[in-house]
Amino acid sequence: MGLNKTLILNFIFIILIIPVFDSFSQGQKKIIQLSGVVVGQDSISGVGGVHIYVPKAGRGTTSNPYGYFAMPVLAKDSIIVSAIGYQKQSFIMPGDKGVSVTLFIELKPDTTVLPELEIFPYPTEELFKKAVLAVELPNRRDLENLDKSLDKDLLRRMYNNEPMSANMNYKYFMDQQMLATSTKYQLPSNPLLNPFAWVKFIKAIKRGDFKRKD
Repeated sequence: MGLNKTLILNFIFIILIIPVFDSFSQGQKKIIQLSGVVVGQDSISGVGGVHIYVPKAGRGTTSNPYGYFAMPVLAKDSIIVSAIGYQKQSFIMPGDKGVSVTLFIELKPDTTVLPELEIFPYPTEELFKKAVLAVELPNRRDLENLDKSLDKDLLRRMYNNEPMSANMNYKYFMDQQMLATSTKYQLPSNPLLNPFAWVKFIKAIKRGDFKRKD
């Protein structure tokens, strides 16, 4: 009778202690050193500022400007990889890959097509129609004034009488300085013997540049 009682107590003790050992073994997860490189769609350039984190544990890291990252994780951890402009990725860390794991993560761009947006200068279509109908078209006199303002002879005279700008003054000064440097050790040239100057003078007479302007 005493032997049977002892066996029953031992059996009950074993049944009670098995869950304790099981929970202890589950709590002691293997620590893994996770590292890797995050690249873009071209699989060449690294992507910096990518977040690699374990949401349940509240720990994570960020990739450097070259896309490299390193962080300790536990086996069976759910890891999320996210970055602005890219699709979010997630994976579970396996526990049978050793104590050090290196990954090569390729991100896919997250392209969002926005709906077409039309912008009008008026809040409603009725106000837009009223504004169009209220527009006064130019009359004949306005068109005649416009033609006079765009007259070729008038524009040519305005162009000839236009003073030199700062840019033209600078260019003229630099040309004169370069000419003086190139002819520093030469005799001064006589413009009366320059055929190009005569051609320019004759063209100016034909254009009427020397006529008296009222």
